[in-house]
Amino acid sequence: MNIGALGRLTGTNVETIRYYERIGLLPAPPRTAGNYRAYGEAHARRLAFIRRARGLGFHLDTIRALLDIADRPDQSCGTVDTLARAQIAEVEAKIADLTRLRDELARVADQCRGGRVGDCRIIEALWRPEPAAAGGG
Repeated sequence: MNIGALGRLTGTNVETIRYYERIGLLPAPPRTAGNYRAYGEAHARRLAFIRRARGLGFHLDTIRALLDIADRPDQSCGTVDTLARAQIAEVEAKIADLTRLRDELARVADQCRGGRVGDCRIIEALWRPEPAAAGGG
């Protein structure tokens, strides 16, 4: 299949496919006599893997590691477990950050009394510097 067909099949932008090829996540396909890329089922499966991993929030370097592991099916999956647990920890940290963000926005919004912008507690709170993070840093 050509790059457009691969893109439609996997829901991936053509430029993204080319990018994944450039950085080595997706192997370069053979070329047709007309010098067009000719992708196969293996490309579609690998691209689907990459897209699913991206959807789960994995970084490209981690996806590269996962693909390297997947290419050697006889080895232990302990590294996969370690990478997945690290991703879970990152997601949990993001959830905590978003929870703090939501709580702060709610606190600021609850101070709104209507009226003039010059008296707006939301605008006032946005001008105030953030408190330093606990533990310095």
